[in-house]
Amino acid sequence: MESFHGLDKQGLLKAEAKKIWEDIHSGKVLEDSAVLSRFLLISFADLKKWSFHYWFAFPALILDPPATLVDLRPASQWFTLEEAESVSTACNEWRNSSVTADVPFILVSVGSDSRAAVRHLKDWETCQDDGQKLLFAFYDPCHLPNNPGWALRNFLAFICARWNLKTVHFLCYRENRGFADLSLSLVGEALITISQGWREHQCVPNAVGWELNKGRKVPRCINLAKSMDPTRLAISAADLNLKLMRWRALPSLNLDILFSIKCLLLGAGTLGCQVARMLMAWGVRKITLVDNGRVAMSNPLRQSLYTLDDCLSGGDFKATAAVRSLQRIFPAVVAEGVVMAIPMPGHPVSSQEENSVLEDCRRLNDLIGSHDVIFLLTDTRESRWLPTLLCANTNKITITAALGFDSFLVMRHGPGPFNSTPDLKVEMPNSLSAVMDNLALTNTDGKQRLGCYFCNDVVAPTDSTSNRTLDQQCTVTRPGLAPIASALAVELLVGILHHPYGIFAEAEIANSNNGGSSELPLGILPHQIRGSLPHFQQMTLVGHSSNSCTACCCTVVSEYRKRGMQFILQAINHPTFLEDLTGLTELMRSANTFQLDWDDEIEDADDECIEL
Repeated sequence: MESFHGLDKQGLLKAEAKKIWEDIHSGKVLEDSAVLSRFLLISFADLKKWSFHYWFAFPALILDPPATLVDLRPASQWFTLEEAESVSTACNEWRNSSVTADVPFILVSVGSDSRAAVRHLKDWETCQDDGQKLLFAFYDPCHLPNNPGWALRNFLAFICARWNLKTVHFLCYRENRGFADLSLSLVGEALITISQGWREHQCVPNAVGWELNKGRKVPRCINLAKSMDPTRLAISAADLNLKLMRWRALPSLNLDILFSIKCLLLGAGTLGCQVARMLMAWGVRKITLVDNGRVAMSNPLRQSLYTLDDCLSGGDFKATAAVRSLQRIFPAVVAEGVVMAIPMPGHPVSSQEENSVLEDCRRLNDLIGSHDVIFLLTDTRESRWLPTLLCANTNKITITAALGFDSFLVMRHGPGPFNSTPDLKVEMPNSLSAVMDNLALTNTDGKQRLGCYFCNDVVAPTDSTSNRTLDQQCTVTRPGLAPIASALAVELLVGILHHPYGIFAEAEIANSNNGGSSELPLGILPHQIRGSLPHFQQMTLVGHSSNSCTACCCTVVSEYRKRGMQFILQAINHPTFLEDLTGLTELMRSANTFQLDWDDEIEDADDECIEL
């Protein structure tokens, strides 16, 4: 660094100026005019800190005394309209030719017929026709409307030394998007009066040219440490992809919400792994995974975040192994793994286990409260009950994905039964929490809310894992099912975040004629998506909330708010408690006692039926 600062800058500049002067007198400029555009770069690279110090110099010979510029104006005003079109055409052809594209100093002649031609400098003697306009032209790197670029200094020095001209008409040729632009280009006249002996070969003119840095003669420094850091490079690359999506196709894409939103994934199995990957692809940076299972030998093939190493020595916890994998894939992700079981109805606990289970309930409640979006991705129906209840109570965006052998369900839960409806005309604040509140608490004019995962059930969730054979204990699904369902679940979330009514958005069905959000860039926003691989089909369905739902109805949520953890404990330990509370028991009793009087004549009529 000391050597860099100790360089003889003026001596280096004089040496380059001498080379230009020698090329002028030797005639080399006539063969290769690019030598008039020499530049000098000095630099020092600190590769440990990825900082680079550099200074450019563009040597410009000083005329003594300086030339006087007169009548400087845009070229479009100096030429006639026909001449301007001809000059533009000629210059574009010169630039597009591989033979002449890199020749920066040229002659432009315009005949009496308004036709222009571009020639090499060595053709100057043959252009001395009184009927022509002759201009010394050069590619001008300057963008200022009233100032020619620095290259004009060396060009005038060459013209004066070579042909001893006192008056020079010049063209500062400039381009716009790769084509000649005479409204930007300048035409002017330079008056040259040099002192005696200035043209002599041995008298090298003085030169200027060290680039100024914010008006001072000091080097520049660029620090690439931030851009060279792999994490920052990964962030930059990921952000660029999303910004290109917004630029090319989705101008309304809200990247701030995607970058800031907190997602809680309950289940780190086949669905959890795929959903986490999809969320990161959409720019989500804050992901928490909850699971109490360990990685088994059968997992890595279907669960994309795990490898064989995670299965050894009894297997790592899925939650922690998934976080490690996410951080390897994208170091900027803020991921957390929580090893914990979700308390479930139908799975009674002893008095010795009650404190531990209640602690898990409180911990789950805190996790849901601290996140913006909850994904229910567990294997069993009963494991989704408590998260559904807690999400309905706190009005969180909740998305369920469930798999059969060759079918799947993806759905968004409707809002909870108790919510406020603020005025939509209130200006949306900038903070994420305020944005999320606005999404969750949008007025829907009192229309019936959408149902949750349990709203269509007529029985409470019970133990579905006990007394099962080995094949029944394993989740058996076609391998392609989880990626499809996971992708749809994440796309459903992005649709909710970009819908003006958020969690209160009405459900839309594919190919329906009700309009709605189908006009939005991301398309419709359905309630349920049910897919079937055997038929390669999927349907969009709507299911409204039920007054007898065991997870989200007013009765259940009110009882939870009143009794808290004791209510949950009772639901866990008593299989029929939820059915009795919501009236499902009475409903089933009524259905069992309902009798139909069959008409005996129907049997006789069957014989008279024909197939249509």
